[in-house]
Amino acid sequence: MNAPTSAQVIPFDEPATFPRAPRTLEDTGLPLLFLVELATKLLFVRGQMRLTEISHRLHLPATVLESLLAFMRAERVCEVMRRGETDGDILFELTDGGRARAAEYLGRCKYAGAAPVSLAAYVAQVERQSVTKMCVTRERVNDAFRGLVINSEVRDQLGAAMGSGRAVFLYGPAGAGKTFLAERLSLLLDGDIAVPHAILVDGEIIQVFDPLIHAPVDADGHQGGLDNLMRPDLRWVRCRRPMAITGGELTLRMLDLDYDASTGFYQAPPHVKANNGLFIVDDLGRQLIKPEQLMNRWIVPMDRRHDYLALHSGTKFTLPFDVVLVFSTNLMPSEVADPAFLRRLGYKIHIGPMNEDEYRNIFTAVCEERGVPFNQTAFTTLLNEYHKVHRQPLLACYPRDIINQIADLARYRGEPARLTPDALHWAWHNYFASR
Repeated sequence: MNAPTSAQVIPFDEPATFPRAPRTLEDTGLPLLFLVELATKLLFVRGQMRLTEISHRLHLPATVLESLLAFMRAERVCEVMRRGETDGDILFELTDGGRARAAEYLGRCKYAGAAPVSLAAYVAQVERQSVTKMCVTRERVNDAFRGLVINSEVRDQLGAAMGSGRAVFLYGPAGAGKTFLAERLSLLLDGDIAVPHAILVDGEIIQVFDPLIHAPVDADGHQGGLDNLMRPDLRWVRCRRPMAITGGELTLRMLDLDYDASTGFYQAPPHVKANNGLFIVDDLGRQLIKPEQLMNRWIVPMDRRHDYLALHSGTKFTLPFDVVLVFSTNLMPSEVADPAFLRRLGYKIHIGPMNEDEYRNIFTAVCEERGVPFNQTAFTTLLNEYHKVHRQPLLACYPRDIINQIADLARYRGEPARLTPDALHWAWHNYFASR
C-alpha cells in the first residue's frame, strides 16, 4: 500500500496535527479496486444515493468520489439515474452487473462504512501525536489532583511517570485507592488526537474508532462544503486522548486482533484503541491468565514501543504501542514478574495506608459530602477502639464506605445521619462482618 501523497496537515492542538482531506484517489493511500468495492457495497446496502450522501457515508470529498464514480460508470458498475441542479445532487444506482459484484464483495466482507486509512498513514499519525510529546508539569498535576488527599511524594511520582510515557506499576493493599488514582491520571492526558474509523492492512479492514473509548471533540465542526479542500480528512475523528481500562476479564486472546467471520473484518485490540493515551490493567493477578503470561506478552511492545499482530491469513505486521501502560495490583512486584520485565517498568509506585491526618481529611470531606456532621470524639473512637483494636490499616476507601453505611441506616430509620457510638458500631461490624 502507498502512503498518502499529501503530506500537508492542519494544526489543531499542539503537538498533534490533523490530516488534510485527500484531493485525489491517490491521496487516499488506498487501492482503486478497494475503493470500488467499498462504494459498490454501500450503494447495494443503501440503494439509490446522491453524491452528497455517498460522500457523507464514506467520509471522502466529492472531488475524490467523482473520479471513483466515473471509473465505476465506465466499468458499468453503476449508472446515473438523475441529475440535479448541482453535482452533489446527482443520483447514482448500481447496474445489474454492479449488484452481482456487490453480492460477491459482501460475501467476503460486509464492511460498508467510512473509508479506512492506510497502515503507513496510521503509523505516521500515531508517532506525530505520541504520548511522549505531552507536557506534564507539577502545576498540571496539582490541578488534576486538587481536592484529593494524596501523599506529595506519590503525587510527584505519578506526574513524572505520566510525563515519561513509560509503564507504571501501582501496588499496595486492596482499598488503598490504586484504581482511583490510575483513572485520575486521565486528567493529565494533554490535547486532542486524530483517531481513524478504520485502517486497511493487506486488503483487510481493522476498526479502530470505538465510541466506548474515544470521546469525539467538535465532531460536527468540519462538515462544510463538499469541495472544501482545506477541510480535515473526515476518515479521522478528532478525539480527546483515550483511556481504556480492563480488569479480571482480560485474556491473551483479547490482546490480538478480533476477527468476526460473520462480517469479514476486524476489531482492534484494546491497547491499540488506547494508542496515544492511557491503558489501565486493573486488579492484575485476578485474570484467568497468570500475570507472568501477560507480562511476557507485553515485554517486547514495552521495550520497542510497537506490537506485532497477525491477520487470519497469516500476514504479520507491526502497529505502534504508544500508551502509558498502568498496572494496578495487590501483589508485590516480585510476585508478578521477573527482573527482566521489572526493569522495563518505568515506575513502581507503592500506594499504602494513610497517616491519621490524611485519614481525617478524607473522613471530614466525605462527611461534608454526605451531609453527616463531623464529630471529633467519634472519629477518635473510630481510630482507637476500632482501627487499632482490630488492626485495620487506615485505607483511603474506609471513610466513604463507613459513612455510607451510617447514612444508609439513617435513611432507613427516617432520621438524620449522625456519628454516634451506636452508628459507628453498626457500620463497622456490618462492613467488616465481625462481632
